[in-house]
Amino acid sequence: MLRIVVPLVLSLLCGTVAAEPLHGIALHGIAMHGEPALPADYKHFPYVNPDVKKGGKITYGVVGTFDNLNPFILKSMRTTARGMWDPDYGNLVYESLMQRSRDEPFTLYGLLAETVEWDDDRRFIQFNLNPKAKWADGQPVTPEDVMFTFELMRDKGRVPFANRLNVVAKMEKVGEHSVRFTFNDKADRETPLIFGLFPVLPKHAIDPATFDRSSLTPPVGSGPYKVKTVKPGESITYERDPNYWGKDIPAKVGTDNYDQITVQYFLQDTTLFEAFKKGDVDIYPDGNPGHWANAYNFPAVTSGAVVKDVFTPKLPSGMLGFVFNTRRPIFADPKVREGLSLVFDFEWANKNLYSGAYKRTQSFWQNSELSSFGVPANAAELALLGPIKDKIAPEILDGTYKLPVTDGSGRDRNVLKQAVEQLKQGGYTIQGGKMLDGSGRQLAFEIMTQNADQEKLAVAYQRSLQTIGIAVSIRTVDDSQYQSRTNSFDYDMIMKSYTSSLSPGNEQLGRWSSAAKTREGSDSFAGAADPDLDALIDHLLRARSAEDFTAAVRSYDRLLLSGHYVLPLYHMDQQWVARSKRIGHPDAVPLYGYQLPVWWDASAQ
Repeated sequence: MLRIVVPLVLSLLCGTVAAEPLHGIALHGIAMHGEPALPADYKHFPYVNPDVKKGGKITYGVVGTFDNLNPFILKSMRTTARGMWDPDYGNLVYESLMQRSRDEPFTLYGLLAETVEWDDDRRFIQFNLNPKAKWADGQPVTPEDVMFTFELMRDKGRVPFANRLNVVAKMEKVGEHSVRFTFNDKADRETPLIFGLFPVLPKHAIDPATFDRSSLTPPVGSGPYKVKTVKPGESITYERDPNYWGKDIPAKVGTDNYDQITVQYFLQDTTLFEAFKKGDVDIYPDGNPGHWANAYNFPAVTSGAVVKDVFTPKLPSGMLGFVFNTRRPIFADPKVREGLSLVFDFEWANKNLYSGAYKRTQSFWQNSELSSFGVPANAAELALLGPIKDKIAPEILDGTYKLPVTDGSGRDRNVLKQAVEQLKQGGYTIQGGKMLDGSGRQLAFEIMTQNADQEKLAVAYQRSLQTIGIAVSIRTVDDSQYQSRTNSFDYDMIMKSYTSSLSPGNEQLGRWSSAAKTREGSDSFAGAADPDLDALIDHLLRARSAEDFTAAVRSYDRLLLSGHYVLPLYHMDQQWVARSKRIGHPDAVPLYGYQLPVWWDASAQ
């Protein structure tokens, strides 16, 4: 099906538009690499129960607070009510143009856009809206809504939404139901898919002049739920929209199964868990091995009213670690960062704090073919790296690198000796029991933590650092202060988790690009600013074949590891969730692990 471009008035000129008209074939889905796994006539995603009866309710619990219902603005970006636009609970109120399948690395299927069109070079993408798509007030979702949203986000939205039009040469309405984006030379091969995940807001129900102000007024969305009640900072309750337009489209079959969804807020995780024990909260994802092993001896577990589930996703490990803020002069030298990383005694922490449940993380993509761990760089990687390979540690380049294994004492002399040698190369020596620089200043820094579990790990690290004369303080702050300080990069060291997927892409720009270093609210927690990292990110974004993509990610992984921006901690191959027996879920576990939006209330069956 070919469509001829019929431009409306428009909108945006940010670069050079291709002179010849661009045509495409209408597709039901698009994939980053290869083709979608599901055919055009697919009925539902493979990890849902298509026969589930909708009804009942669920209550989620989160630690934190909220003062805002707008998830797209910088103000209160970390304190927006969960569920409005949510990777865990689902996009309950707002929807994107397309829906991501969690059983494929990066594939999108039709949602607000019934079909899409693009060319082989991905110079453009055209979203053909579903004529049935409607807002909660009954108004149709239109191309004007899509264009309005992109321009509103550009002017009033937060990163990354605010930056999307930077890669667009032309945005235009095509026919009655379609919007086309023609890209400039700043775009890459992932860009069209990122646009598919862009939210759409109703032009008729939003005042652009006040959009960037925090608000608790329930908005108009196109999603399966409406906001029912709001208790600022305490809870938000959503109710199913009985007139939801998309309940029967394949990407939504078997999802959004409750009549009512409530999100309760708690000041501490211990309080949240107590609420779960009492039955006030229905789901408790647990990432603490000691807690998982020892905390479930209450009556509801004994009686079977609470069930403990273990899920095994097929995902890369990601990277949890202590992050060095390289904006701080003390962490500017990678030799210093490497030396400080060696001091942490994983074996002691794993045995004494976590009952030996964890594995040491050695790569940002461990447990997947994208990882460089244990894999020597092949010819394709070496050709891609060129002179960059000289910045990568030889043992990381040849796949023999491995973090040291200690004797588990918390002060392994051999490993500490290695650390001292690295710190010496960074200009520090031990004098009078203190680690001093050439000017006689002691190496000292603060670790900012956000809960008791992080603090416990920081204390273990602090103890080891003190043995070689390094002064470390630990400051545990409340959620709002933590978010404020991380937004403005006001810390020496924090703990962060860098999630990883089988299709890393534009999110790497926010984490590791030079441009993100000074962008408030970005995920550039380490403050990296390396042109070679920028170049490797560009390679992975522009890779066409699966082979080129794998080579690009592995090379990128090697350079990140050689930079020692993060002190790697640990990971687990399983996901643990405790739930009320009343809450059911499908047997099938997709590639990305369990998916809460496809669970249901068993009492409604």
